[in-house]
Amino acid sequence: MKPALVVLAAGIGSRYGGIKQLDKIGPFGETIVDYSIYDAVQAGFEKVIFIIKESIEQDFKEIFVEKLQDQVTVDYVFQELWMVPDGMMVPDTRQKPWGTGHALLMAAEKVHGPFAVINSDDFYGRKAYKALADYYFNWKETEMNKYCMVGYRIKNTVSDFGFVSRGICQTDNESNLVDVVERTHIERLKTGIAYKEDDKFVAVDENSIVSMNFWGFTPSFFEYLRIGFEAFLKNNLENPKAEFYIPTVVNELIKSGKGNVKVIDCQERWFGMTYKEDREIVVKGIRKLIEKGVYPEKLWG
Repeated sequence: MKPALVVLAAGIGSRYGGIKQLDKIGPFGETIVDYSIYDAVQAGFEKVIFIIKESIEQDFKEIFVEKLQDQVTVDYVFQELWMVPDGMMVPDTRQKPWGTGHALLMAAEKVHGPFAVINSDDFYGRKAYKALADYYFNWKETEMNKYCMVGYRIKNTVSDFGFVSRGICQTDNESNLVDVVERTHIERLKTGIAYKEDDKFVAVDENSIVSMNFWGFTPSFFEYLRIGFEAFLKNNLENPKAEFYIPTVVNELIKSGKGNVKVIDCQERWFGMTYKEDREIVVKGIRKLIEKGVYPEKLWG
């Protein structure tokens, strides 16, 4: 079965200093997500669902909808702070989105089969999309809890310009995910890669598998998200910085035995735009891939 692609594109981009999901980095104004969609279409994805903020709707339509309408089915939904369960009031101190888990929950009514989830500002590589599409090629509706994740080596995912967030993973001998912990401050130090916890740095093996928010799910995952988000809000509604992450729900499913997540090991090098300084690296990376013939000069010619 051909999967859908859900694109997380509602983030504020505070460390980047702008709306990075709309930043034009290709020779004809292409964004990173243009290249992601191109790769997904080549791999057999048949629908793209964007999760955006209402404030960028017009810009989003101008940049994506018209040029993609002949390439793939396009739809979108909004993620806003006020979109919480009935009876809950968002405190005035809350300024940022509720996190990736909340964002994905907004797409529940648009997805009817297996789907992939990606960040809009991360370049994953075409092999990753092909591997995930192949994983769901013979999917049956009886396999509702058949999930997967594209895993990257942490050494291939760290920015040169500051800290990043990654889900550090552990797998068993059959490449099943047994643990994933979201670390919100990972950086490359002179002594190697480490994450920060309680103001102390903890070293990480550079070949450790991390989640880059490239997940494969089926519609059953939305019910787990809904339950998890309601529990999260009961405990964190007054915390202005708390976020509800996809890996948190995944980890709970694994520990409870309710779901299984196969890890697809990806050796490709990630690049993305966490910081403004990352932009030049991304532009040069895309240019090299064009010169190698991976992409045409004009992506949607």
